[in-house]
This record gives sequence, structure tokens and C-alpha cells, in this order.
Amino acid sequence: MKHIKGIRTRFHKLPYILAAAAALATSLAVAGPAGASGWGTHSWTVQVGSESWDQAIQGMAFLPSDITVNAGDTVNWEANGAEIHTVTFLAKGQSLKPFDPFDPKHLGPVGTDSYDGTSYYNSGLMSNVDVPGFKVVESYSLTFPKEGDFTYYCLVHGTAMKGTVHVQEEGSEYPYTQRDYDRSSYEQERFILRDGHRLTDSLADDATDHLVMAGGDDGVAMVMRFVQPTVTVHVGDKVVFSNPGMDAPHTVTFGTEPANIFAPAGDPTHFSGGNLSSGIIPANAGKASAFEVTFTKAGTFKYICALHDYMGMVGEVTVED
Repeated sequence: MKHIKGIRTRFHKLPYILAAAAALATSLAVAGPAGASGWGTHSWTVQVGSESWDQAIQGMAFLPSDITVNAGDTVNWEANGAEIHTVTFLAKGQSLKPFDPFDPKHLGPVGTDSYDGTSYYNSGLMSNVDVPGFKVVESYSLTFPKEGDFTYYCLVHGTAMKGTVHVQEEGSEYPYTQRDYDRSSYEQERFILRDGHRLTDSLADDATDHLVMAGGDDGVAMVMRFVQPTVTVHVGDKVVFSNPGMDAPHTVTFGTEPANIFAPAGDPTHFSGGNLSSGIIPANAGKASAFEVTFTKAGTFKYICALHDYMGMVGEVTVED
């Protein structure tokens, strides 16, 4: 079926994921070792996410994803996109679980401002804008007193978005300066945007008046738009809203948002107006990644993604006799 073809587009993006890693390594290699003095403590900045000017494309990366600091240094993570992310260090032996929007330990800060190397630490939700329904922060800082390699994740996007802080002995020479990291991060941001535009074009190739792509992501970029958001059909027609991504969830919500946006509401088999919501449309879940609505009355029906409407993820269905 047509919407299955759309779901398969994510597999075509693997070369871009590999290219992203290569681009980052190349940009740092060109910068070369900085030879900066390691005496005294330093503060470092990592960008959390990235985005296009209109928020339609969101990046799934910490920039830089790997950073080398000395014991005693502080890392500052700064929200760089409207999409929510977290900076989360798992406890020793703890496995990464799917994001739970009802778990206070996922939503809010956990831990002190000095990382002990073994416990669970979480920034809480991070975004550079106010996100309806959630408390978010724009920055998060941790001091690293112990040597070691410490991997962290975004709970919202799982293994697709992870980073590592490499902590070397106090007084060691730094391999790169903040300027080097900023330059490589800028190149990575440009790569993510190009990938997001390619992904949008790929989704548009599959979209029709009867098939709307409910966003999309490929492990590098997320498209926070309905692709072919405005469609025209006839009474009795069915419109399929497909989430062809690898990770990011979305909703299709007509009328008033339900109290629980994560659960379905209404009858999509006979929709003539009023309130209707898909609940979460998961990515990479076969038939569960599609929401089908049959329109039984003429009119114009506006809809949103209840998770991402604040970024402009909205649409409209016009139904003619």
C-alpha cells in the first residue's frame, strides 16, 4: 500500500546517518589538536538539538556529541531547538527505557550539580521555547570531578541521540578548544538541515490528497510538519495519516484536545466533525503507524499534532459533496 511505501523511506536514510558521523569527525580533524593549557578549571558548552528558522526541521543530536574536558571542569548544555530533549546519565547497570511522559524522573531534574559518575542524573525537559503542558528549562550544567568516559542520552529520542563526556586528568592538555567544537557543531547543524530538506522532499513524493505524512524522522533530522497538510476529498472518502519515521511520535487531533492526548478519542470510521484524536501514532510500528479517518460530511476540518502544534504542525481537510 502507498502508506507502507512511505514508511520504508526511512531505510533510504542510513547513508546520511553514517555521513553525519563522518562529517563531524572530519571537521574536528581539520581543526587539529588545540594544544590548549589544561591548568585551571574551564567551562564548556554543548548545544542540545538544532532547528530550521521556522522550526519545521529539528535535529536529533548533541553538538558536539563527544567532548573532552579535564577533571573539575563544567559542561553547560544549552537548548538549541523547540523539540523537547533531555540530558540523562543512567545509573550504573540501568538500562535505557522508552520515554514516559508521566514519570517525574523523566520530566524533571534529578541529581546535584556535580556528577558522581554512577548515579542517575537528569536535566528535565529542555527546549528553547515554552512547551504547552510541560515545564522546560533552557540550560543544564554539571561539574565532572572524576576521570572517565560518561555517556548520556536524550530520554525522548533514546539511542538515536546520545553523547559522551570524556574526562581526563586535571591539568591535561585539551585536544580541542571550544572554538573548534563550535565550528564542527556549525557544520553538523548545516548537514542536519540539508538532511531534513531531503527527507521532506522524500515524504512529499509519497503524499497525496488521501495520504498525509504525519511528520517523519530518519535518526538525523525530524520533520515537524504534516506533509501535504491541506487536502481536498469527497464525502465517504478515507484519508490515511501515516507516521513513516524511525522514532518520533505524533498525533492527529480534530476539535478540542482531549485531557489525555496520548490516548485515542472519537470514532474515525464515521467522522462528521467535532472532536477526534488518534492518540499517539508511533513511528516504526507497522499498521499502528497509520491513522485512518473516513469523512461522512462536507465541510472544512482543521487538525493539529497535539505534541507539536506549537511548532506549526497543523493541517486542514476540505470535504466536498
